[in-house]
Amino acid sequence: MLKIRKTFVTGFSMLAVMSMVITGCGSSTSPAPATTGSAQTTTDTQTKDSGRDEKVEGGIVRVAMATEPDNLDPYLSAATDTSSMMDNVFDGLFEAGENSELVPAIAESYQVSADGQTYTFKIRKGIKFHDGSDLTAEDVLYSYAKLSGLNGKEPLSAKFAAIEKIDTPDDSTVVVKLKEKDAAFLAANIVAIVPKDYEKQSEKPIGAGPFKFASYTPGQQLVLERNDQFYDQEKKPALERVEFKIMPDSNASVLAMQSGDIDMIPGISDQGAKQLGAGFQLVSGPQNMVQLMALNNSVKPLDDVRVRQAINYAINKDVIIQTVAEGNGVKLGSNMSPAMKRYYQEGLTERYQTDVEKAKALLKEAGYEKGFKLAITVPSNYTFHVDTAQVIVEQLKAVGIAAEIKQIEWSSWLEDVYNNAKYEATIIGLTGKLDPHEVLGRFETTYRKNFYKFSNVEFDDLVNRGRTEVDETKRADLYKQAQTILTEQAVAVFIMDPSRSVAMKENLHGFKMYPVQKYDFAAMYFSTK
Repeated sequence: MLKIRKTFVTGFSMLAVMSMVITGCGSSTSPAPATTGSAQTTTDTQTKDSGRDEKVEGGIVRVAMATEPDNLDPYLSAATDTSSMMDNVFDGLFEAGENSELVPAIAESYQVSADGQTYTFKIRKGIKFHDGSDLTAEDVLYSYAKLSGLNGKEPLSAKFAAIEKIDTPDDSTVVVKLKEKDAAFLAANIVAIVPKDYEKQSEKPIGAGPFKFASYTPGQQLVLERNDQFYDQEKKPALERVEFKIMPDSNASVLAMQSGDIDMIPGISDQGAKQLGAGFQLVSGPQNMVQLMALNNSVKPLDDVRVRQAINYAINKDVIIQTVAEGNGVKLGSNMSPAMKRYYQEGLTERYQTDVEKAKALLKEAGYEKGFKLAITVPSNYTFHVDTAQVIVEQLKAVGIAAEIKQIEWSSWLEDVYNNAKYEATIIGLTGKLDPHEVLGRFETTYRKNFYKFSNVEFDDLVNRGRTEVDETKRADLYKQAQTILTEQAVAVFIMDPSRSVAMKENLHGFKMYPVQKYDFAAMYFSTK
């Protein structure tokens, strides 16, 4: 349950939410709800605060963002913070709902063929892009052709690799034929739809979302303005403008909020929350995140599973959770949060109970009895990960591993670590997804962004079978087996799923938590208070 506090208290509130696969079966005519169990209900600030103060039409909300946009083009961006900002500019066929359901957006309905390989989407009529052009089936074709590589160029997303062909029998119909059944495909349709033949998204993005791109000044701010022609007038934004202020210094963002220059801080630390004091509201909710210390499985000595296992035995995750997250984190044993309840493999958190002697024995067996040096590369703007690295450095000393922290800029991390795997170890958070394949497919041998350089034939077989398995029970079992392999092979040190808190001014309302990182400014508004 999403919690709202008008005055800050010590500590975060750790919450879990169900994040399930969304599938369409048979001849469904609208996105199907999650059918994998009960989900915790979230209560947004509008429900809590409505009736007390009058809603204001208009207003500018200023948001402190720790990172610079990596690319304004939704197909070229890899950073979660960037997509959180630009999600307000773009809409997809569907959007992610608060309880992991798919909500109709550009598509008003869909059907799936009996063999599970053909999807027919009906596009809403009357939708216009921000440049005034009509959004039609041809724009969806253009967008998906770029993503899948059907345009003859390099595919931009592995999520669309299963597409064999796309037909547009009329302006309102898109028929997507897959090469084989892909249980993860439907959830992928939250991706942005962009205008046909427009190739300047990195400079001046154009979408069909509730806000329009206004300007971007590197190192300073990204500005969005209300789209008064938004196709869903019931969801037309009250806010006139959103200004994302680039503020990598978390202390500076807190001071700016205290002085009235900032209205909202996503991902505020517990220390920052306490520093703000009274007069603000804090919304805490689920992350469905995996914080991990990734190990480059292709470099020595980390290419030896015994060394990777030794590192896991040397690290005390409970201490990290207590000291870095002040106890507000769920310990993990593999690359999946228990928030993904149906697909989560129980028991893996117990695989590596802290055991210094066991770690030393494994290092000796691998030929590293005297230890070795290890560089831990961390993006400097993420204090949470830097603090985690500092704790790990001290813990590794006990087994003879001399770890050194290498802090680099976020843009450098994306290029060196994420894109080119030029690192030994790194600490990062992998954000939540709607489908389990998006969570575990990151470790598949041929995945373009497999920066762990992990390769395992059995694992690849399991996740690829999981992608095409439509029986939910069988599919869950395949992904559970895959998680076990990641744990046994010690691909990384899977640490925790931490909570996330957002600080806002008391008169800013309507913020909602989602199972993916999403800031829906169309639902937010100021009150007269």
